[in-house]
Amino acid sequence: MIRAGIAGATGYTGLELVRLLDRHPNTEVAWLTSENSAGRLYSDVVHGPWPIELIPLADALGRTDEVDVVFLALPHAQSVEPVRAFHAAGATVVDLSADYRLTDTEVYARWYGIQHAAPDLVDKAVYGLCEAYREQIRGATLIANPGCYPTSVNLALLPLARAGWLPPRVIVDSMSGVSGAGRTPKLPYHYVEANENLTPYNAGRRHRHLAEMEQVLGEAVGRFPPSHITFVPHLTPLSQGILSTIHVSLEPGCTEAAVRAQMEACWGGEPFVRLLPPGAFASVRHTSHTNRCAISVTAVEPDDPDCTDLVIVSSIDNLIKGASGQAVQNMNIALDLPETAGLL
Repeated sequence: MIRAGIAGATGYTGLELVRLLDRHPNTEVAWLTSENSAGRLYSDVVHGPWPIELIPLADALGRTDEVDVVFLALPHAQSVEPVRAFHAAGATVVDLSADYRLTDTEVYARWYGIQHAAPDLVDKAVYGLCEAYREQIRGATLIANPGCYPTSVNLALLPLARAGWLPPRVIVDSMSGVSGAGRTPKLPYHYVEANENLTPYNAGRRHRHLAEMEQVLGEAVGRFPPSHITFVPHLTPLSQGILSTIHVSLEPGCTEAAVRAQMEACWGGEPFVRLLPPGAFASVRHTSHTNRCAISVTAVEPDDPDCTDLVIVSSIDNLIKGASGQAVQNMNIALDLPETAGLL
């Protein structure tokens, strides 16, 4: 059995990791960390069936020999020491923070407002968008798990980028459930504030996840920035889920039928990506509580087969395909396990 440790086990992504690894046929949980609940049983903290005593991260750093893989569900800028320790000990590390997602440390500093503390580790990290970087992930020992919004957007736009069809301007409206803000109580996410409400935030080119979108799409098209992306995320009164609606105006010939064919060519054999049939629209319910991504493609003009103004909709569960499920998928690929193990 593969021995797994989870740092930051009491947050939403940590809780999903525990749930997924508990049912995984090839893993067993060696330890779980929590700074605020150390010494308590995990089952008491999350009201679940796992009576494992939580330990502080400092204790886990002294138990590197007990794990084969470590999942770090820690806040940004807090993973440098544990990544270095577990990586040096020979464990496979899957980091769910943003600290190793961006290959350019200057871009990281610009978006996150701090200098990266471990640029040497950035050079060793592989970006873990599984469907796009599967071969690089195989055997990798440090994997940067992608952000939730970039996962939904990049899976929808990568087929266009690979075909050279990405237009100069792209507009993305993304709706996310409140769990994306984390488990720590904050006023905007209280029930009476979020219920029956829909709120945009960091609209335009202000959200940090834009950097990941531009990095992945830029690699595919061979230019940076790959396109001028206007990104408008919204907070919705859902527990979890992301729905990204993407508006593109393409060159002549890049019709709905052509784009659908390109989507099939890219993702047709993928176990976790589904292109919906013509006339259907992706919705949150298509992917809720799963590791799947559902994509729909629709021409703006319904009666014009040559129309190249398209609406592409992508749906994922922000906590699973957008975080913990993709982290387990990355582990499966890196350790040469069945890619779908524990995820179907």
